[in-house]
Amino acid sequence: METKLTLRLNDSVIERAKIYAKNQRISLSKMIESYLDSLTREKVGNHKSTITPLVESLSGVINLPSDFDYKNEYTDYLTEKYK
Repeated sequence: METKLTLRLNDSVIERAKIYAKNQRISLSKMIESYLDSLTREKVGNHKSTITPLVESLSGVINLPSDFDYKNEYTDYLTEKYK
Protein backbone atom coordinates (compact mmCIF):
# COMPACT_ATOMS: atom_id res chain seq x y z
CA MET A 1 0.00 0.00 0.00
CA GLU A 2 1.32 3.42 -0.90
CA THR A 3 0.43 6.47 1.16
CA LYS A 4 0.93 10.12 0.35
CA LEU A 5 3.30 12.02 2.69
CA THR A 6 3.80 15.76 2.90
CA LEU A 7 7.24 17.02 3.92
CA ARG A 8 8.49 20.52 4.59
CA LEU A 9 12.01 20.96 3.27
CA ASN A 10 14.30 23.80 2.30
CA ASP A 11 13.69 24.86 -1.33
CA SER A 12 17.35 24.47 -2.32
CA VAL A 13 17.47 20.95 -0.86
CA ILE A 14 14.40 20.00 -2.89
CA GLU A 15 15.86 21.39 -6.11
CA ARG A 16 19.20 19.59 -5.60
CA ALA A 17 17.36 16.37 -4.77
CA LYS A 18 15.24 16.67 -7.93
CA ILE A 19 18.35 17.14 -10.05
CA TYR A 20 20.09 14.21 -8.36
CA ALA A 21 17.06 11.94 -8.82
CA LYS A 22 16.77 12.93 -12.49
CA ASN A 23 20.47 12.20 -13.06
CA GLN A 24 20.02 8.80 -11.40
CA ARG A 25 16.90 8.16 -13.51
CA ILE A 26 14.67 7.49 -10.51
CA SER A 27 11.76 9.40 -9.09
CA LEU A 28 12.29 11.64 -6.10
CA SER A 29 9.68 9.59 -4.23
CA LYS A 30 11.56 6.34 -4.94
CA MET A 31 14.84 7.91 -3.88
CA ILE A 32 13.40 9.09 -0.57
CA GLU A 33 11.65 5.77 -0.01
CA SER A 34 14.92 3.89 -0.59
CA TYR A 35 16.78 6.18 1.77
CA LEU A 36 14.20 5.88 4.55
CA ASP A 37 14.02 2.13 4.03
CA SER A 38 17.79 1.79 4.35
CA LEU A 39 17.77 3.86 7.55
CA THR A 40 14.97 1.96 9.21
CA ARG A 41 15.59 -1.58 7.98
CA GLU A 42 16.67 -3.96 10.70
CA LYS A 43 20.26 -5.02 10.39
CA VAL A 44 20.87 -8.74 9.93
CA GLY A 45 23.17 -9.74 12.78
CA ASN A 46 26.04 -7.34 13.31
CA HIS A 47 26.76 -7.07 9.62
CA LYS A 48 27.02 -3.35 8.80
CA SER A 49 27.10 -3.66 5.02
CA THR A 50 23.71 -4.47 3.59
CA ILE A 51 22.29 -4.27 0.12
CA THR A 52 20.51 -0.96 -0.39
CA PRO A 53 16.89 -1.07 -1.53
CA LEU A 54 17.84 0.45 -4.89
CA VAL A 55 20.46 -2.23 -5.56
CA GLU A 56 18.06 -4.90 -4.37
CA SER A 57 15.42 -3.63 -6.81
CA LEU A 58 17.95 -3.99 -9.65
CA SER A 59 18.86 -7.56 -8.75
CA GLY A 60 17.88 -10.04 -11.43
CA VAL A 61 17.55 -7.40 -14.17
CA ILE A 62 20.15 -9.14 -16.35
CA ASN A 63 19.56 -12.75 -17.33
CA LEU A 64 22.77 -14.55 -18.27
CA PRO A 65 23.23 -18.16 -19.33
CA SER A 66 24.19 -20.49 -16.49
CA ASP A 67 27.52 -21.26 -18.21
CA PHE A 68 28.45 -17.56 -18.60
CA ASP A 69 32.08 -17.02 -17.56
CA TYR A 70 32.36 -13.37 -16.54
CA LYS A 71 36.10 -13.67 -15.81
CA ASN A 72 36.76 -14.91 -19.32
CA GLU A 73 34.57 -12.18 -20.82
CA TYR A 74 36.34 -9.52 -18.77
CA THR A 75 39.74 -10.87 -19.82
CA ASP A 76 38.67 -10.73 -23.47
CA TYR A 77 37.42 -7.17 -22.97
CA LEU A 78 40.71 -6.04 -21.42
CA THR A 79 42.75 -7.79 -24.10
CA GLU A 80 40.79 -6.00 -26.80
CA LYS A 81 40.94 -2.67 -25.00
CA TYR A 82 44.71 -2.68 -24.57
CA LYS A 83 45.74 -4.07 -27.96
